[in-house]
Amino acid sequence: MTSDRSDPAAFRARVDAVLHAFVAQEAGQLAAIDPALEPVATQVEASVADGKRLRAAFCYWGWRAVGQPDSDALVRAAASMELVHAAAVVHDDLIDDSALRHGRPTAHIALRGAVRRRPRAVTAARSLALLVGDLLMGLAGQLFATSGLPAAYLARARPLWSVLARELIAGECLEILRTGDEPDLTASLKVIRYKTAKYTVEHPLLIGGALAGAGERLREGYSAYGVPLGEAFQLRDDLLGLFGDPDRTGKASADDVRGRRPTALLAETWRLAGDGDRERLRVLLGRRDPDGGGLHAVREVMRRLKAPDRVEDMIAARVEEALGALDELAVPAPAATALTSLAHSAAVRLS
Repeated sequence: MTSDRSDPAAFRARVDAVLHAFVAQEAGQLAAIDPALEPVATQVEASVADGKRLRAAFCYWGWRAVGQPDSDALVRAAASMELVHAAAVVHDDLIDDSALRHGRPTAHIALRGAVRRRPRAVTAARSLALLVGDLLMGLAGQLFATSGLPAAYLARARPLWSVLARELIAGECLEILRTGDEPDLTASLKVIRYKTAKYTVEHPLLIGGALAGAGERLREGYSAYGVPLGEAFQLRDDLLGLFGDPDRTGKASADDVRGRRPTALLAETWRLAGDGDRERLRVLLGRRDPDGGGLHAVREVMRRLKAPDRVEDMIAARVEEALGALDELAVPAPAATALTSLAHSAAVRLS
């Protein structure tokens, strides 16, 4: 492999080229069925317009760490991980009723224009977005199956797809079931692990490794590296969601508080709070749509209790754990270097 192909920007460009061409073709075929489907097709394409392509990168280096060479077919298979993510994002925004993603209207908001003259337009737009997410998940499987890798390689990895889907859906369900409960760090970390950590790092690594024929020890090492790093990724996302710059994150900063979601940041705040602060938080979180002064007050309580600092410590500990697991694996130097760099990219970021 040339040094150019190991460059993160070059890799992202390869993944982008695969995704944009594949999704544009599929969206075109959808729109060709009937002109009324054009807005839906547009949202299918919009779903892959942006992204860091971390999940594809973890899949790629899960393959390379086994000793396999660079492969365009593998890049296509790895790109399917980004379609899983795109599907999860559309569904997650719908579940959370989020209005912004990457600084643009989310699918269920953007699709209101297609049904604005219909009865129950808001519900209709949400239904269309649900179907966009379903289609993206189906396309992920199609891109993986038609990547060009040998059938025997694909067969090794195929069982992992059902595990990925089951655990991702379990995490989403747990978040819904625990939203509004009294904050609890153990419960929040379980949501993080299943909703985000596993499909962001561990499963892409394991799928890349399975495609390459990774042995049991290496697969165990992938999990030991991937789970804590995936948790660090989501913990960082929680911090950015409330304390990040919306111009960088592209998301509304009030979403987690407004939705009373079971984030580790809120759980750690609750654990550190005394009776007075807990009562104040109950009032602030009980508002129908906390923003402005209410949101500022929540942030102030969190800062005073040093909850963000505690979450920073949790992130650092998990990155250290992941890198320690990586150090114990005998993987080729380029893979070790790339996975080390990816660990920092996932956990230390501004958006």
